[in-house]
Amino acid sequence: MEKKVFLLDAMALIFRAYYALIRNPRITSTGKNTNAQFGFTNTLLELINNQKPSHMAVCFDTEAPTERHTDFTDYKANRQEAPEDLIIAIPDIKRIIKGFNIPCIEVDGFEADDVVGTLSKQAAAAGYEVFMVTPDKDYGQLVSEKIKIYKPGYQGGDVEIMGPEQVCEKWNIKDVSQVIDILGLMGDAVDNIPGIAGVGEKTAAKLLAEYGTLENVLENADKIKGALGEKVRNGKENAILSKKLATIITNVPVEFHEEDFKLKEWNKDALREVFGELEFKTVMKRILGEEISVAVNEETTVISKTTVGVQTDLFGNAVSKPEVVVVEKETEVIVGKNILNTPHEYIAVQGTNEIDELVKKLLAAEEVCFDSETTGLDANDVELVGLSFSINPTEAYYVACPKDQEQTKAILQQFAPLFNDASKKWVGQNIKYDLLVLKWYGHELKGEIFDTMLAHYVIEPDGKRSMDQLSAQYLGYEPVHIEELIGKKGRGQTNMRDVELDKIKEYAGEDADITLQLKNAFVPLLKEKEVEKVFREVESPLVKVLTDMEFEGVKIDVDFLNEYSKELDKFAKEAEENVYKQAGVRFNLSSPKQLGEVLFEKLKLDPKAKKTRTGQYATGEDVLLKLASQNKIVDDILAYRELTKLKSTYVDALPEMINRKTGRVHTSYAQAVAVTGRLASTNPNLQNIPIRTDRGREIRKAFIPRNEEHVLISADYSQIELRIVAAISGDKNMCEAFRSGIDIHTATASKVYGVDAADVTKEMRYKAKSVNFGIIYGQGAFGLADNLGISRTEAKEIIDNYKKEFNGITKYMDETVKFAREKGYVETLMGRKRWLRDIGSSNFTVRAFAERNAINSPIQGTAADMIKMAMKKVHSAFKEKNFRSKMILQVHDELVFDAVKDEVEIIKPVILECMQDAMPLPNGVPVIAEVGVGDNWLEAH
Repeated sequence: MEKKVFLLDAMALIFRAYYALIRNPRITSTGKNTNAQFGFTNTLLELINNQKPSHMAVCFDTEAPTERHTDFTDYKANRQEAPEDLIIAIPDIKRIIKGFNIPCIEVDGFEADDVVGTLSKQAAAAGYEVFMVTPDKDYGQLVSEKIKIYKPGYQGGDVEIMGPEQVCEKWNIKDVSQVIDILGLMGDAVDNIPGIAGVGEKTAAKLLAEYGTLENVLENADKIKGALGEKVRNGKENAILSKKLATIITNVPVEFHEEDFKLKEWNKDALREVFGELEFKTVMKRILGEEISVAVNEETTVISKTTVGVQTDLFGNAVSKPEVVVVEKETEVIVGKNILNTPHEYIAVQGTNEIDELVKKLLAAEEVCFDSETTGLDANDVELVGLSFSINPTEAYYVACPKDQEQTKAILQQFAPLFNDASKKWVGQNIKYDLLVLKWYGHELKGEIFDTMLAHYVIEPDGKRSMDQLSAQYLGYEPVHIEELIGKKGRGQTNMRDVELDKIKEYAGEDADITLQLKNAFVPLLKEKEVEKVFREVESPLVKVLTDMEFEGVKIDVDFLNEYSKELDKFAKEAEENVYKQAGVRFNLSSPKQLGEVLFEKLKLDPKAKKTRTGQYATGEDVLLKLASQNKIVDDILAYRELTKLKSTYVDALPEMINRKTGRVHTSYAQAVAVTGRLASTNPNLQNIPIRTDRGREIRKAFIPRNEEHVLISADYSQIELRIVAAISGDKNMCEAFRSGIDIHTATASKVYGVDAADVTKEMRYKAKSVNFGIIYGQGAFGLADNLGISRTEAKEIIDNYKKEFNGITKYMDETVKFAREKGYVETLMGRKRWLRDIGSSNFTVRAFAERNAINSPIQGTAADMIKMAMKKVHSAFKEKNFRSKMILQVHDELVFDAVKDEVEIIKPVILECMQDAMPLPNGVPVIAEVGVGDNWLEAH
């Protein structure tokens, strides 16, 4: 067996894992953030499975001070406090490591890199190939032919392994021993190692190229001319200290015992326990071949007080240093109940007489939980396999629907009196799917809707909400998994039509029963969280609106797309050839690695070009846009990227998504995804049809009316988010601008630059527009400068003037963050809540992210609520007036209609009135919508 030892720098990897998922945190049913635990576990598994080490250990820091702290009291003093969620994760991670039977090693008075360094030298001397698993560059000093750095891939990037050659290339040095010399000269901001003031990486490398070591540089300081020589002479003491601080100790009192470090059988009981608590269902199944079920058992409330550091708002203002009350739930996680150990009665109802009796029983109930079983997942292209109903917990009824569609229609007709009962309340989980399936059979549920998925969405906007997950979390019950009936995904998977009646009635009955129980659990929570209003007035009525829109779909001009595809292909090839001509070499233009080498090594467009964590040059759009003025090749690269993306993502993909039954494209709107309340569009995603470029906008030409008697109408809100900012902040100047009907960006520029509106230039307006929209997304001076290509000084001056003239906005930001700290949430005008569990974090990065969300969520969320309420009003008005025109698309602040030509002039004012009156804004800020008509979406918009 190959002798390979992997030594892991625990804290470096834990921090990395935590921040990699910060925008999409993994939260358990108990409210625990498991970013760090999940990311670290995946790193561990990747190493074990792919690198096949024979030996392994994980090294930790301890709380005890080290010699470095004694030598230099400010060592690592500027580091932020670790996020609370990360600190809480460490004991779990140690349990996971021990569950894998891997030693955790820590030695008081020494850092993890000292322990890794010592063990590396010992293991290499014992004949092992050693890999130090860390993203930390300082480890380069330890590298040899036997010892290498192993940097795990980050956010989808590649693994990077660095030996002596790679380390020397990275630092531009001749020998790895010079790593500590270069760190001594330049310092290390991360660890607060001072170095020589004014000496950076490149200068340090040049000095070492001439003098070899830091000591030689200092010895020859008098020979170094000019300002640099003065810096070196003045920084002598700091340089000597910095080199010592940067030197990894390799004589720590720890020993590499081969047998202790050898990988062994895992302790499956220990892993089962910790993975169960952390709800690592997929990991558990993958490595132990077992399912886990987790559920809430008992709940107690713990109130803890934490004092946070000095807070600043997004404009850099210092605000108070409050005491934050954090309310946390402590929950015992237990293995749940299931269909085998829980009493229940699920009845298969067969034959006309039994169905009639069931209908009578259901008609007598005030509310009915309903679920459908079908042959697939696309509600617009499936057949009904059966219907299940529940009106009492632990009881359910299942009615099978035969393959013969006429027989199925006859069965559904028996249920027509029930479906048409407007007094009935219908309960379901993602009930839009069931409504859409029924609609294809000519039936709809006339009563009120209660969707458990949406109820949970307004109660807890973050996290996942499949029925299985909700059942485990709120009922302590693990439902039967569909794979147990139809097999795992792949060629061998069957569909529900193939499942025998005894099995399917248990599965389907359980779905209806559990959904009813979830409804009963959520009703008090809606009240407790004070989100009944947004659930009842915004989300619930929208279900039937979206059902009708998805049913209609939109017609696509396939001939136009086919021709446009050829056109894009032609221009993409031209752009590609132009790139090769200017580069003087042919290469794979779609390879970021090869492109980076051409731009920055061959053409030398940027001597300060940044590299990604994987060691290749960054070639993202933001990087290329900054270089566009230097060389025409960049314009051609950007053109090639745009053209190929448009072709593959939209132009070639849309015709493949046309429904075989309708000849139209039917997107699916997801209500319960975006934490701000915005709708998401999938299969296809019509929210992302590009509008910023001419070529992107052309794709809208492919969306056309259903026939020659129809046209498309597009109606969208005018600057709705800025109007909401003005309304909820009550800022005097901004509210007045909107009330007066003045162009808001011109009005802003007039105030910021102190000129009359008539004297505002195009450039002034553009800069003011950037500031206006920057508010919504938490942009400060640095971001504004970068965005506009202006100096930080000018950007700060613009923002300072803005703060002065629109002080109501600043006040709103400060008060909103303060409210979030006190309450733990922010809310929209309709009462939609966003819970911000990190708002009191002592870690600046984590806290700042929560503060931006606190400011942004009420704005975006109110806009989302408004368009949803407008859709509800339009839908009701169209039904009431029996219009034949249909609402077919929603894209952010825009609604699109397939309109009968002779109804156009009648429905335009109806649409505008519904949109403008959907949610009146405070402080007299008017809501304005605009409408357009055309033979395709682009023309209408």
